[in-house]
Amino acid sequence: MKSKLHGLFGAVALLCIATFWTSTVVSELFLSLASVVAVKNTVLIGMWVLIPAMAATGGSGFSLARSRSGRLVEVKGRRMKVVAANGLVVLLPSAYVLASWANAGRFDSTFYVLQGVELVAGAINITLLVLNMRDGLRLTGRLSPKRSEPVPVSRS
Repeated sequence: MKSKLHGLFGAVALLCIATFWTSTVVSELFLSLASVVAVKNTVLIGMWVLIPAMAATGGSGFSLARSRSGRLVEVKGRRMKVVAANGLVVLLPSAYVLASWANAGRFDSTFYVLQGVELVAGAINITLLVLNMRDGLRLTGRLSPKRSEPVPVSRS
């Protein structure tokens, strides 16, 4: 049960970050400045879902890791430290600053530089969370382990 909840929390967190990232890119490239403002404000509201999901993912993952060992468990833990640091140091502060600037109509070069930094940090977190999801599925046996050698093909 704990493993299923961990997967659910992680999926919610990943979905939030991917939705924030995609909405930002679409609004910046194809929609009006009013849409960009709306996305920035919605991302801040979405933090009320993302932050508890990330905390629950980390807490349940830490709890599950106590009863397991191995390379995949260690790698998942290291990735989550990067995801958490990236979120707390880059993503959360930039979300607040970008929303503030967008609400003030400040769409200058500094806004777009920070927006670029936020998108790169978000892409890194998406990648790391997808890798953790893959490794979690391997740990539970829902995904086959990585093969070290190619499977020979018989020719008949």
